[in-house]
Amino acid sequence: MTKAEIVREIASSTGIDKASVLETVEKFMDIVKDSLANGENVYLRGFGSFIVKTRSQKTARNISKNTVIIIPEHKIPAFKPAKVFMEQVK
Repeated sequence: MTKAEIVREIASSTGIDKASVLETVEKFMDIVKDSLANGENVYLRGFGSFIVKTRSQKTARNISKNTVIIIPEHKIPAFKPAKVFMEQVK
């Protein structure tokens, strides 16, 4: 399902025009992105959590050049579904 399909579905089920729904969905995604960029997790009860995970430093190998590369510690966004959500999907 794409963002356009989500907007269309919400607009048809609520009676709100598509432009307003699209603006709301876009703003929601901006808030989630900004929160994660600032290191804040976003918790949606009954749905899940958007969290920031820290990947530790590790060493890797470039086989073609036979060199060792150090990949520094870095943060990545992740989604952890709620138990209610997981049960519904199963």
